[in-house]
Amino acid sequence: MASKLAARTGAPVEKSRCGWVPAGDEEYTRYHDEEWGRPVHDDRHLFEMLTLEGAQAGLSWSTILRKRAAYRKAFAGFVPAKVARFDARRRAALLRDAGIVRNRLKIDSTVSNARAFLTVQKEFGSFGAYLWGWVGGSPLLNGWRTRTQVPAHSELSDRISRDLKKRGFRFVGTTIIYAYLQAVGVVNDHTKGCYLYVPAPPGASSKGGPPGVALLR
Repeated sequence: MASKLAARTGAPVEKSRCGWVPAGDEEYTRYHDEEWGRPVHDDRHLFEMLTLEGAQAGLSWSTILRKRAAYRKAFAGFVPAKVARFDARRRAALLRDAGIVRNRLKIDSTVSNARAFLTVQKEFGSFGAYLWGWVGGSPLLNGWRTRTQVPAHSELSDRISRDLKKRGFRFVGTTIIYAYLQAVGVVNDHTKGCYLYVPAPPGASSKGGPPGVALLR
């Protein structure tokens, strides 16, 4: 009814979004509309989101979004090769940076994760090739009807989390990894009613497989 009234009066029609987007929060809205759930293959962006999801542990995503620009400045634009070279003096300086979450374990893990990230790039050609290999190159469309159906983790995030830990990554628990998969579009969890919702195709698999093995659909 509201959309019909808006159409008659010429007023802009407000888009319907996922329930986790706070009304009136422009930064959150932009993130939902332009980033969350959209497939990412660029390695710098993939490293950025992996870092930010790990930084969020124990905090709200709103807090991290508001610190994002400071994180980009603090961590050399999230260029993995640059972050991997951060020495003890550089890490100590970050502990005094009020623009980021000043947690020693999270700062140290970002540096060690950058080094592990480079190793994955060397093995697979790119981190994107490694990550998207788990789903055969195509996003998983879960087609959830309500927000309550969306899980905190999945069999896929469990497997990727275990593999990343074996490769030396930290702050990559299965809940963090599931949020990461949602953020970079490996998993599409926009719910029904959201204007970005895509229904799950019949017989779609949500399990995923190891890198280099296409999913059987």
